[in-house]
Amino acid sequence: MMRANLHGLKVALTLTSALLLAGCGSEGTGKTEDYTDTATSGAIRISVDETFEPILKSHVDTFQKLYTGARINALYRPEQEAMRALLADSVRLAVLSRELNQEERALLDQQKMMPRTTRIGVDGVAIIVHPSNPDSLLTLAQLRGIFTGQQQQWNQVNTKNKLGAITVVFDNNNSSTARFVQDSVTRGGALTKQAFASKSNPALLDYVATHPNAIGVIGVNWISDRDDAAVQKFLKRVRVVGVSAKDKPASPDDYVQPYQAYLAQKTYPLRRELYIISREARAGLGTGFASFVAGQKGQLIMLKAGLMPATGQVRVVEVKPQ
Repeated sequence: MMRANLHGLKVALTLTSALLLAGCGSEGTGKTEDYTDTATSGAIRISVDETFEPILKSHVDTFQKLYTGARINALYRPEQEAMRALLADSVRLAVLSRELNQEERALLDQQKMMPRTTRIGVDGVAIIVHPSNPDSLLTLAQLRGIFTGQQQQWNQVNTKNKLGAITVVFDNNNSSTARFVQDSVTRGGALTKQAFASKSNPALLDYVATHPNAIGVIGVNWISDRDDAAVQKFLKRVRVVGVSAKDKPASPDDYVQPYQAYLAQKTYPLRRELYIISREARAGLGTGFASFVAGQKGQLIMLKAGLMPATGQVRVVEVKPQ
């Protein structure tokens, strides 16, 4: 059983005349000359790493229902494209699984911009396989072997596994999950030539569900909200792998799936942070939306979706049989 106490940030979304600045239009292109919005009204465009599409759609929909004068056009893109849009000033803010690197900070510095980064939650990268695959418990060392191509057949992972050649599936060539695997699993090593991009997260799930020899990499929020009918459907068609950071696990208890509690306890090894990076120089609609996501209501949406809120706590209560 899990209970949560959220000590959320108060959302300060006030309408004042100081926020009403003159501009050339209200189409929300992200350019400074188009700033006619306030913290709770107007129109803007934002970029979102497409691996976070389900959770951010919930935030955008809720925010627009609360503030009917606001229109947020969220563009769901691979990580690299989302970052390029932010740097090019074509969007006001971006939702990503990493902070700005040195080169990106230098570029914004040249533009006389002082970006603001807000941590909004903790996500995980899930490993999924076909339900018929007998190997649903894997170590990081085994995943490293699979993702680098050192192990190209399932019987190299388990001599009893007869599924043949391993096919590794990512959502997109420029995705944050592919970058995460190279950073945290292969440790900079090149990905296997047996890996390919399915072009979208639903397509990835469908491929793994129909190919017994496949192994997929997907953001946890696509499979974490078990109250969502689409998630329930996905979970009937694929199996979520338990991952162990130990090279020689002593028991099945050493393998952990990306459940919310294990993200909170930091026992699931494939965790990653979620951030909103804003280039907005004033308290406009981007600031209002970022405050909402980081505030109590936004953090409750994170909690409900099965992710770990940035400002919440998840308590795990172990119930032992009598």
